[in-house]
Amino acid sequence: MFYSAGYDSPVGKISLCSDKENLVGLWLEGQKYFGNTVCGEIAPCEDPEIFGPVRAWLDRYFAGERPAPAELPLAPSGGTFRQEVWKLLCEIPYGQTVTYGGIAKQLGNPSAQAVGGAVGHNPISIIIPCHRVVGSSGSLTGYAGGLDKKIWLLKHEGADMTGLFVPKK
Repeated sequence: MFYSAGYDSPVGKISLCSDKENLVGLWLEGQKYFGNTVCGEIAPCEDPEIFGPVRAWLDRYFAGERPAPAELPLAPSGGTFRQEVWKLLCEIPYGQTVTYGGIAKQLGNPSAQAVGGAVGHNPISIIIPCHRVVGSSGSLTGYAGGLDKKIWLLKHEGADMTGLFVPKK
């Protein structure tokens, strides 16, 4: 059984999902792949024991603090490769960006596209900071929550936006 609750943030409504012990999902409203890693019944739940720490983490983040992903019990569902990518995402410092190719090199050179697939399917947005990954040319591509939100999050974290751009697709 899984439990869901909402959170109102500066980037819009966020949906939270827990297995009662761990956060298994955090999706921005309208995000691609919303809920695709949760296999089972989901019931609404406002229990502060389940979602209180996540809401407190998000409150701190949106207030400009820099809480660590490791402060929360996270359990994103995905295969070994995706888990490795998501672990590396948690190591990207606030206000910094890395490229898909850079992550691929850290993992022994799988394709940047394979890394992009794992980044794009991250089920715990913001906390597992997939918004900090950019294309090798500086392209702000690949954010399932929307490029406007990726830009907002990067600016909120104080990232240097010089050389970063929205692709003209």
